[in-house]
Amino acid sequence: MDYIKITETPSNHDNLEQLDTDSILTKMNQEDQQVAEAVALVIPQISKLVDALAERFVDGGRLFYIGAGTSGRLGILDASEIPPTYGMPHERVVGLIAGGDIAIRKSVEHAEDDKQQAWKDLMEHDINSNDVVVGIAASGTTPYVLGGIADAKANGLLTAGITNNPGSPLPKSADIAIEVNVGPEFVTGSTRMKSGTSQKLVLNMISTALMIKIGRVRGNKMVNMQLSNNKLVDRGTRYVMEGLGISYSEAAQLLNEHGSVKKAIEAGS
Repeated sequence: MDYIKITETPSNHDNLEQLDTDSILTKMNQEDQQVAEAVALVIPQISKLVDALAERFVDGGRLFYIGAGTSGRLGILDASEIPPTYGMPHERVVGLIAGGDIAIRKSVEHAEDDKQQAWKDLMEHDINSNDVVVGIAASGTTPYVLGGIADAKANGLLTAGITNNPGSPLPKSADIAIEVNVGPEFVTGSTRMKSGTSQKLVLNMISTALMIKIGRVRGNKMVNMQLSNNKLVDRGTRYVMEGLGISYSEAAQLLNEHGSVKKAIEAGS
């Protein structure tokens, strides 16, 4: 191994079981404050990925996240929130996890150790060279992710790797390396903590910036969101109200007629 496995290095804190609750939480919070700073250092790499994604999305490309455990669940979370938030079809941003959907809630033994399975999972979606595959692995060594990235790259797809171990196999094998060094975890090796938080921040940045660049946001509003409950209908009505400078009742009528904030604003302009 020619790199330091930072995610496995000892915590900066010890004798945790002897601390009172306030001390535990304060020290955790102190560690968490390092995460955003670490993410800021990799903005150039995230930007490169977003621009490449936006270019491919215009031509019908898709974004696939692959991961295991916490990393896989975070990819699925990000993907699942794109349709309701931005009105995109479910198949445009897809999260895949080692072990399949059952692994979202329960650990599946050794699922992450299969280097061939990720490509099999991707092939079920008729993946093609216009798509982008982003592997997420705190360790940077997860076989499921490494195998999927290698196969995707071999088949002409753009690939990216998000990891918390700079210099590990994942960033070396991906086209775009996003290496977020958050330092040792509060509980040694528990990558669901700072590493997971950093991955959530990076995924938020990737998908949100992508949606903005492909026109799913107007001003600062989610004008393509799905109006799937009363709260969102009210929010959409207020967006139309603000966008057109009209009354709430007039905005509600326009929204009801056209079915989306974007169409309602365009109709009323």
